[in-house]
Amino acid sequence: MNAKTPRLLAPIHRVWALLLAVGPGIFCIGYTIGTGSVTSMATAGSRFGMQLLWVLLLSCLFSWVLMEAFGRYAIITGDTAIHSFKNRLAGGRLIAMLTVAGVVVAQWNALSGILGLCSSALYETVRLFFPQLAAENYWAVLGIATTLIVLMYGLLLVGRYSFFEKVLVVFVTLMGMSFLISMLLVLPPAADVVAGLVPRIPNAPGAKLMVAAFVGTTMAAPTFVVRPLLLQGKGWTAIHRKEQSRDAMVSALLMFVVSGSIMACAAGALYADGKVITKVLDMVQTLEPIAGRFAVAVFMFGALSAGLSSVFPILMVCPLLVGDYRAGRLDTRSPMFRILTAVACVVGLTVPVLGANPIVAQIATQVANVFVLPVVIAGILYLSNRKEIMGEHRAGLLLNVGLIAALVFSCLISYTGVLALSDFFG
Repeated sequence: MNAKTPRLLAPIHRVWALLLAVGPGIFCIGYTIGTGSVTSMATAGSRFGMQLLWVLLLSCLFSWVLMEAFGRYAIITGDTAIHSFKNRLAGGRLIAMLTVAGVVVAQWNALSGILGLCSSALYETVRLFFPQLAAENYWAVLGIATTLIVLMYGLLLVGRYSFFEKVLVVFVTLMGMSFLISMLLVLPPAADVVAGLVPRIPNAPGAKLMVAAFVGTTMAAPTFVVRPLLLQGKGWTAIHRKEQSRDAMVSALLMFVVSGSIMACAAGALYADGKVITKVLDMVQTLEPIAGRFAVAVFMFGALSAGLSSVFPILMVCPLLVGDYRAGRLDTRSPMFRILTAVACVVGLTVPVLGANPIVAQIATQVANVFVLPVVIAGILYLSNRKEIMGEHRAGLLLNVGLIAALVFSCLISYTGVLALSDFFG
């Protein structure tokens, strides 16, 4: 019995070692696939089926390009993104401050929606098994949100990068397994998946908003500007070029697979019946008619893991970027780190305290993320081509083509976001 146990655990240990080997990528997935992504993908799947799969594919492709560019820059120069913007760009101080402010505001707004969505979804999932509970319970949802944020803050007080990495590996693994299992239960037709790779925007209200939200949650600026700090925390230098490139590729691939499975799950369960997700209860009931309450629990377990995998790095984003601006280094043990993460915790409780609809809050804040993205891409495009900085490792033809295409794409999506938000609030 005891002799067999190591053999049974060996595959688990191998998977764990593989995930830890792409640690910085795990953080990128945490920033990218949260309840904002779950909300956007599930809402789009319920409204448009697989028609927006091409947007997800392009976003993940360009995310790979950007993670590779920021990662290569970081390990070759030993410098970080915001610190480099500040010291190596014309008007760098202003550009760096605007980037930090834009990322932090968007992420803190998203944090509030994430916490509201997680707590509401958790309460609605409990109601599936205990239907005698009230349909709406403000204090119960607020209590769940407060408990979650206190637990996350407690984990942050440990203050070690390696510990943060292991926590995120757990959340991301549980999230990925839950959504893939859910997708297999309600697969949409293969023809719909193939058709979704053809670029087109459905002629329907809210379609432009969903396109912008897709890009806002997948090509997330914090994913890229924080990446050099994470590589620094991992201890990777110029000798880890292959590891860095593999980490970027695996991270982008996992983003596409997990996000696509969420869209496919909603498309297969809701789109054909004309059901649209407008509130948390709709998300909880995505699978119930087909696979029962326990399948719903699996899906919502994935959604909760997605939320927690995002809450953790989002709480860290402000002190990380402020530390980057000031000194260009990762510092998770300073008083500033603890104070700013505590402020983020308070901000995160806004949606639960106000009792706002977290679905609407999530989509709107994901759209807001796209506006700082062109600045971030333009900055790394310039820095990656400076021979005096990068030497023989400066961007080649393929990377430059990818970065320019990503910049054009981000500008088009920012314009689409302006149109979408004017319609949304008009």
